[in-house]
This record gives sequence, C-alpha cells and structure tokens, in this order.
Amino acid sequence: MPILSFFRELYRYREMLKNLINRELRTRYKASVIGFLWTFINPLIMLVVYTTFFSIIARGAAIQPYSIFLFCALLPWIYFQTGVQTSTVSIVGNANLVKKVYFPNELLPLATVMASLVNYLLGLLILIPADFIFGVHLNFSVVFFVPIVIVQSILILGFSYWLSALNVFFRDVEHITGVIFTAWFYITPVMYQMELIPPEYRGLYMLNPMTPITLAYRDIFLYGRIPDLGSLFKVAVGGCILMISGLMAFRKMRKRFAEEL
Repeated sequence: MPILSFFRELYRYREMLKNLINRELRTRYKASVIGFLWTFINPLIMLVVYTTFFSIIARGAAIQPYSIFLFCALLPWIYFQTGVQTSTVSIVGNANLVKKVYFPNELLPLATVMASLVNYLLGLLILIPADFIFGVHLNFSVVFFVPIVIVQSILILGFSYWLSALNVFFRDVEHITGVIFTAWFYITPVMYQMELIPPEYRGLYMLNPMTPITLAYRDIFLYGRIPDLGSLFKVAVGGCILMISGLMAFRKMRKRFAEEL
C-alpha cells in the first residue's frame, strides 16, 4: 500500500527530513538581523496591534477579551495558510535537488509543513501567557490541543501533496492558491463570532474544514470547554481522505517531476 511505503521511506530518510526542516526554518529568516527571534516577535506584534485597535472596533460585539478571541484563532490560521502556501512551491523551489539527488520527494512538502508547525507551537509561548494576563484560565480542556493540531496537520498535508504536485505541471496553482486563501480567511470565523452567521447558513459554514478547527482552538484556549468532537471527527475523516489521495497522486506524478522541472 502507498501509505505503508510512505511511512517506511519516512523512517529510512528520517535524518534527511530533520535536515530539511532545519533548513526550512533557517531559510525563512535568512539575512535577518535577529533571525529566529522573529518567530516570537511576529505573534507578539500581532497581539499588541489587535489588543490596541481591534478590541476597540469589536467593543460593540461584547467580545472580551477580543485580543485573545482573535489571537487563538489567528495563530492556527497562519499555520494553515503558511503551511499550504509554502509547501505548494516546495517541489518547484527545490528543482535542483529533485533533479540531481534521489530521495522521496514527499519529504519536501512534509518538511515545509512541519517547519510551519514549529512556528505555530512557538507562537503558543505568546498566547498562553497572554491568556493569564487577560484573565483567561486554562483548564483540563487543553488536553484536546494535541488531537486538534493532529487533525489540522493531516488536513494541511492533504492540501500540500495535491497542490505541490500540481504546481509542477501548472505553475498558476501557487498564484490561484494565494487568491483562494484571501477569500477563505473571511469565510472562516477568525475575526468574528459564529453567532453572527445567520442560522440558515451555519451548516454551509461548517463545511469549511477550518471552521470546526478554529472553533475548537477557541473552545480550549478561551472558553475552557471541550470542543465539538463530532465536527472534529468529520474533519479528521475528510483530512485523511484528502491526505491519502493526495499522497497517492503525488507519488504517481513525481515520476515526471524531473522532466517538468
């Protein structure tokens, strides 16, 4: 089975995967004066900006504290968007490596996604202290963080394998992806409450896989309650189907990567 073969190759090339992740993390802040510290500074700046401005704008919506309401959803959204968009160009961006060295090309999108995951986890070092500063008390519900982030990572990998492979043959994919994410952000309840959506449209909203994920993160980091496990399970099933199909398509298309690059 392709999925079993993938895990065998993943184990065999685990050191290469580790090096690719390290390279990806270093490259993102290459030539930067403060380098890796931007991993912490970026979310900290966002938190200060949203605390200063958006809490004033959202005051009428009675969301308190609005900065945490937004931030606990914005961090996973950034992980989602960055993970998918950077992995979309991972094969094209490593054309010389793909053409000259034999290795499982699946490692490139995977390394990109895992590097984005590291950045997301480091961003929590800003979110969690901010929770306490703003009087949000975390409780046992945070144990659901691990299954939520696993579900989200599977979903991201599914999109990544499909898009990174297709982008080798159709270079417009990376540009189309950017446009789609711009619209996708606004139809995901990152900046607003789900309650603002008319009841007759909420079912459609829940078809957006990032909606249950966003609400789940908000449940554990803001409201201190168990997330909707039924909705998360549906996303997990859909994400697994997307990842397995994407991996199978990727492995089929990778035979032509070298000649297309």
